[in-house]
Amino acid sequence: MPRPLWTGAISFGLVTIPIKVVSATEDRSVRFHQVHLEDMGRVRTRKVCELDGEVVPQEEIGRGYELTRDETVPVTDAELDEMPLPTAKAIEIVAFVDADSIDPIRISDSYYLAIDGQVAAKPYTLLRMALERSDKVAVAKFAWHNRERLGLLRVREGAIVLHSMRWPDEIRSPESLAPKVTGLDADEIERAVQLTDTMALDDISGFRDQYRDALEELIEAKVEGKEPPRPAEGEEPRAGKVVDLMAALNASVEAARESRGEEATVHEMRPRRKTPVKKTAPATKTAAKKTATKRKTTARKAAAPKRSAS
Repeated sequence: MPRPLWTGAISFGLVTIPIKVVSATEDRSVRFHQVHLEDMGRVRTRKVCELDGEVVPQEEIGRGYELTRDETVPVTDAELDEMPLPTAKAIEIVAFVDADSIDPIRISDSYYLAIDGQVAAKPYTLLRMALERSDKVAVAKFAWHNRERLGLLRVREGAIVLHSMRWPDEIRSPESLAPKVTGLDADEIERAVQLTDTMALDDISGFRDQYRDALEELIEAKVEGKEPPRPAEGEEPRAGKVVDLMAALNASVEAARESRGEEATVHEMRPRRKTPVKKTAPATKTAAKKTATKRKTTARKAAAPKRSAS
């Protein structure tokens, strides 16, 4: 089991569940050091006081809140520890909600909750089964790194997961980013929906970080003194400009089907031409107009002088 990041308890009504918090994810990124290219010596970051220019050891570094450019208020760890935080050592469940009601943008980090001692096994299982049978997730409050946080508890493969969430006022509104309404053809929308169906997957566990794989190949080649791998000839970056939206959609559907080994034939859907509709007057008005015209013609004939035969 990974090293616990935090120990405490889940407060579930009057039920207390001792737990340990362990990270649910691991960073697999390839990391580099800053080095002096001339001799490959490590280049380290030193913490220097901007007033006297001296390097400051870690034990002499504290926290300070800047009121103005020339005034800073010091805050000690002891003062932070003495602040009244009811959730300092407890993950306090405050509500149960439907999972669909939680906006994914609010979730930041994820952690597994493991029992801290066999005494926690029964209440831990009780909470897990309650979450599973109710199809709910639990909203909780907890304190970590000297601040109170909002969390979400759910079940994953028999374990309870804690998701750290952002507070509602920490989420920016995207209203100003939404594009203005543009005209879309019904066929374009239909083809876009068809593309989503073609690209649908039930499991995304097979995806890999191809950049990390390529980076590891590069490092391995340099260690072995080989020539670093090069991109295959003919590979070009994708163009970002879309000339014909429908053509792009048709090509995308075809490519998605080919990648799945499905029949790649795509019946191209072109925007339908709109045939102008001639406006016709209502039948009653048309009949009345014809009758009036006929009467006027008859009246003119009657009023006209008759020519005598020579």
